[in-house]
Amino acid sequence: MNMTNVKYVSDETGKTLEVIVPIELWREIESERETAYLLASPAMKERLLQAKNRQSGISLEEVCEKLGI
Repeated sequence: MNMTNVKYVSDETGKTLEVIVPIELWREIESERETAYLLASPAMKERLLQAKNRQSGISLEEVCEKLGI
């Protein structure tokens, strides 16, 4: 991510009050925050790890067929 596109908003004394970031960076930050929130719960962490390691499932084509789309 190119951090040179980050803009800082300051008051008249030079104190930084806000930051303007590219939407791609903002989405990355939000995704990391959501992941951290989910991993904070031991139960949710276990579910996520189980889902990540799951080897079974059905293909997208099968899902579409079952849903009739």
